[in-house]
Amino acid sequence: MRLCSFAAGALFLVSATVAPAQSVVDPAGDFLAGYTGAHNPDLDILSANVSFDGMNFLLSSTQAGAVGSSTGSIFVWGVDRGSGAARLAAGTPSYGVLFDSVVVMFPDGTLRVVTIPTAGAPTITNIAGGVSVIGDSLSASVPLSLLSSAGLAPLDYDFTLWSRLRVNPALDGASSEIADFAPNAGALSAVAVPEPATWLSLLLGFGVIGGAMRFGNIKSLKTDRLVTVQ
Repeated sequence: MRLCSFAAGALFLVSATVAPAQSVVDPAGDFLAGYTGAHNPDLDILSANVSFDGMNFLLSSTQAGAVGSSTGSIFVWGVDRGSGAARLAAGTPSYGVLFDSVVVMFPDGTLRVVTIPTAGAPTITNIAGGVSVIGDSLSASVPLSLLSSAGLAPLDYDFTLWSRLRVNPALDGASSEIADFAPNAGALSAVAVPEPATWLSLLLGFGVIGGAMRFGNIKSLKTDRLVTVQ
């Protein structure tokens, strides 16, 4: 009985600890009114997800079409680590998204992390193969070391995703190149999930519990047999 109670308590602890990534579902076909490019399905964001395992931010999204179908397409996560500014305010239309860094996912699998200081030049890190592209989905794991705090705790960072079709692939142009936002208003914050090591510890713990329960059942069965023989 004690083992069963302990196992139930452990299961409750896991259910209280493990949380799904915070996600948002974005309506299909909701291209921005100020967007002047082609309304291609691969630029139409359908969902976006953010989680944090204590060491890495896990970012993923699903689009309405196969990623990379549109030449010049990129997917940008704006991140506010505590010193965010409305950097998309220049040009027409103007978007008030606050961010002090961006995580850019390229259809060729390249991951680019750019942090923007309050003064001085940005820090740019390119990671070849850092993005997983599977059909209409994108995902990447971004180390906290590349997105160090600018005043907020990691679980308080704000994330906003947008798709972009760049006229000049070498640089971002006007805001009219931005096709879709997710979420359309506000931002996502990361939800905590266990690190892989924590998962392993939990699994090992359940193995010990299971073994102890099995041993207890065997011992009980032997006792019952002795009572029957006597």
